[in-house]
Amino acid sequence: MKAVLDEPLKKDGFGEYKLTAESLDDLWHLSHLITAGNTVYAVTLRTVDSPSDKLRAEKAEKRPVRIGLTVEKVEFTADTNRLRVFGVISYGPDMGQHHTINVETGYEISLIRQWRKVDRDRLDRAVSQSLNGVVHIVAIEDGEAEIYRVRQFGPQKVVGLTVGSGKTAELDSRQALFVEILNYLEKVTGNIVVAGPGFVKDDFVQFVKNKSSDIAGRILVCDTKRSGRGAVIEAIGNGVLTRVAEDLQLAKEVSFMDELFLRIGQNGAAAYGISDVRKAVDYGAVETVLVADNLVRSGKMSKVLESAEQMGANIVVLSTEFEPGKRLEGLGGAAALLRYKIE
Repeated sequence: MKAVLDEPLKKDGFGEYKLTAESLDDLWHLSHLITAGNTVYAVTLRTVDSPSDKLRAEKAEKRPVRIGLTVEKVEFTADTNRLRVFGVISYGPDMGQHHTINVETGYEISLIRQWRKVDRDRLDRAVSQSLNGVVHIVAIEDGEAEIYRVRQFGPQKVVGLTVGSGKTAELDSRQALFVEILNYLEKVTGNIVVAGPGFVKDDFVQFVKNKSSDIAGRILVCDTKRSGRGAVIEAIGNGVLTRVAEDLQLAKEVSFMDELFLRIGQNGAAAYGISDVRKAVDYGAVETVLVADNLVRSGKMSKVLESAEQMGANIVVLSTEFEPGKRLEGLGGAAALLRYKIE
């Protein structure tokens, strides 16, 4: 993400950033930074009337114009690599009409809003992540493999490969699988984690060493008890990302949720649900607030977060695209690790 602040933010955090998404991750971040009531400025296509257009309406031409949009809602779909911003035109031609801005990578927008600390932290993370390479995790076992790209919103499966039939697979079938995996990895950059149970992953790494020293030099092996997506989650939870990337957010999410459920199971210093988290904040007992990304925008939770920030609590926003965030949703979307237990 590229971010340029036009002028210093006001005391209440109000101001304007020029933002350019450089990846799918950036579009996801923007989907949580742009909220209802914000103003987004962008160059978009609008039909511009001319005298000839009135005579031949079917020939009406769409031209690039700069508009300001008061946001009503935002939609992000990873499959389409596009972010759609819906709202009412508040600046430019056709004021008062509804319009949709389609934000793609490389497209610059200006976002005017009140920037809370949690919003600035997300923006800082998106900007810093632009400097890092993408991490791929290969979850491999006898006869099959799945390759995931580690996005900032969680692991995204990009391909599944199946060759052979497990215990009955012959050596040439395993080699065929290894060749398919290597063919895919030759197309990617950045670090690669090979994860899974048993010795198949070790055989694959040895195969890669014999075929491509460049790819072998970017591989880190991680032993797991589970396979498939479970191996990916286990590898991330075991801190594999701390060794291959600077962005530790996904590992933190897994770690925080494991600690939360441990405390809940022991009836320890934890709270979950907005009302209980608010109560803990009022008591001054909160050490870390965990909040689902789709709840950050809600009025009730926003006030809780502001109070938590004022008392110096750590705030961690969890992606609901990733398993820890989904687990948090099951607890009401908000939880807290406390300094001490409260009744």
